[in-house]
Amino acid sequence: MGELAVVTSASSDSSTNFEVNYINRVGVQHCARLDPTARGGYDKLRQTPVAVTQLTSNGLSIPFDGARFTLLRDSTPLLSDPDALRRRFHDDGYLHLRGALDPDEVRALRADYFSRFDPIYLKTGTEPVHGVFSGQLPSGLPPHGWPGHPAHSFVRSAAFTRFIENPTLLRLAETLLGASAVLLPRHIVRHFHRGSSSATRAHVDFDYLDEGSDQLVTMWIPLGDCSVETGGIIYLEGSHRLSREELAPLRKVTDRPDDPRPISHDLSWVSTRLGLRWMHIVSRAGDITLHNSHLIHASLDVTGEVMRLSTDLRFARRDDNIDYRWTIPWSGNDGN
Repeated sequence: MGELAVVTSASSDSSTNFEVNYINRVGVQHCARLDPTARGGYDKLRQTPVAVTQLTSNGLSIPFDGARFTLLRDSTPLLSDPDALRRRFHDDGYLHLRGALDPDEVRALRADYFSRFDPIYLKTGTEPVHGVFSGQLPSGLPPHGWPGHPAHSFVRSAAFTRFIENPTLLRLAETLLGASAVLLPRHIVRHFHRGSSSATRAHVDFDYLDEGSDQLVTMWIPLGDCSVETGGIIYLEGSHRLSREELAPLRKVTDRPDDPRPISHDLSWVSTRLGLRWMHIVSRAGDITLHNSHLIHASLDVTGEVMRLSTDLRFARRDDNIDYRWTIPWSGNDGN
């Protein structure tokens, strides 16, 4: 396990062939062919999947229609104009940027992560880069992110550290914050498969970082292609303008009554109550989505065999007060 290291190329055509080429840690060329299931979820993600009329989050249904969903705005054309990028981030509360990172590096990291699991976890005939769930969990697997779980060692690995220290990410953060910035040491990796017991509840980041400045930039980076069918992240349009008083009634509908930080696990209720739509997008390997600390966001349940893998990083102004809980490396059992 842990063999695949560097993606060298990926190719596809209109036939049934789709291949991703790798070099393993000892320098041997490796070629992985995507099977139809993986290809459907990994390479042919749809902007608006017409076959999908109902989605779920935390097991609760939410209609996939124009009344509750709309597309994220693509801000990639603004990359050459820092002032316009900052204005868009201020106005919308988020930016979606296509191809900001090398997709081959993203796929290599995905392969690295899934190769750390017992092979029983992955569908027979697929490769770690596919991330196709077999339907069977390895025996004795600790909870996600706890010591002994692959995610715990993964976020402490040299490969992951190199990836998140990409200068492109720091430059983007500094552009949006208008000052010298620092990456907070608590780097989170999120991983969901079909049948996972929970998804990310509706929340705002600042409720988890409220012992420091709210001048933050979160970068959500999917490690592989990701859509609504793969448990993608979704944002509630314009919600960064809402006051805490306006959000308070939503917290009455929750599956975590003893935790005041999540807003609600019922995304349909949140959308209906506020009259706002959830924004979604098909993210490709190499895309990133950035958001401020007050925009409501959540995730959907995985409905297919391809697993969702992502990391979220947070940047702050170097001279700002930083919540001490985010100065410590992430662990699934750290209580935050």
